[in-house]
Amino acid sequence: MNVEVKEIDGVLTGILNGRLDTAAAEQCREDLKPLFETNGKALALDCTNLEFISSSGLRIFLELLKKATQDGGSLKVLNPNDDVRNIFQLIGFAKRFSL
Repeated sequence: MNVEVKEIDGVLTGILNGRLDTAAAEQCREDLKPLFETNGKALALDCTNLEFISSSGLRIFLELLKKATQDGGSLKVLNPNDDVRNIFQLIGFAKRFSL
C-alpha cells in the first residue's frame, strides 16, 4: 500500500495505491494524518488505484469522514473501482460518502 498526500486545486487529497487490508491499515492511517489534522477544509481520497479495502480500511474512511464533518469540512471519495464501489454500496457507505 502506498499513500501520497497532495493539495490538488485547493483540496487536500490522499492518493491511495494498492490494497488497503488489515496489515496496511495502521501505516495508511499514519500516512493520512495530515487529512485528520485539517480543520474545516475540503478533503478527498483518490481511490483510482485502490485495488481492495478491508474493514480496517473502511474504518479509516469513516473516522476521516466523522472528523471532517465535525470540523465543518467535507470528504469526497474519488474514482472508486467497481469492487470498492460495491463494498460501499453493500455496507451502506454509498449513502454516507460523496462518491
